Amino acid sequence: MDTRENSTIRRPRPKGRRLSSILRQMAVDQSRERISIGDLFDTMGDRAISALMLIFALPNAFPTPPGTSAVLGAPLVFLAAQLTFGLKPWLPKVIANRSMRREDFESIVGRIHGWLAWAERMLKPRLAIFAEPPAEYLAGAACLLLSIVLLLPVPLGNILPAITISVFAFGILGRDGLFALIGFVMTAVSLVIAGGVIYGLVKAAIYLVVQWFA
Repeated sequence: MDTRENSTIRRPRPKGRRLSSILRQMAVDQSRERISIGDLFDTMGDRAISALMLIFALPNAFPTPPGTSAVLGAPLVFLAAQLTFGLKPWLPKVIANRSMRREDFESIVGRIHGWLAWAERMLKPRLAIFAEPPAEYLAGAACLLLSIVLLLPVPLGNILPAITISVFAFGILGRDGLFALIGFVMTAVSLVIAGGVIYGLVKAAIYLVVQWFA
């Protein structure tokens, strides 16, 4: 990604009602040279926060090169904070103007499209109390904690938090309280595992320091 701004030409919103269809339509639109986060934000409309959270979180659910989780985790912190406090969707220009070549975007979409389409087939409005405010704000707070965990240099520590954030995002997008409820359970598991790993790393570091100066 870089910070070059995309064309200011406004394009009609894709007709696809599902996120997977919207992303695929954007990915194959050869009139675009680059696709920015701002483009995604504008296209998603009132679903911008949860949709972008999913787009940033899902790639982290797979093994990625070192440092990737830090790059993708930073916008997640910003978006999760907005969801937590029920703020109107907004992105600063420094984030919105970040863009990538359409071909690179198409490659990413191709990688996650199958998972998106599968999850969307599972979604349906149910148990709405867990997918709407105030539960939605609690989901945002959980995602905020998980996003911070994503920023930490924990080996493979990004996978489970990323999956959990993705589950929350699916639940909010589809107003599916079952997905949101699963997300809350997974949050507890993710934090316990991450805490255990961090504790183990700190304990190992202290041991090495003590042995070094012994």
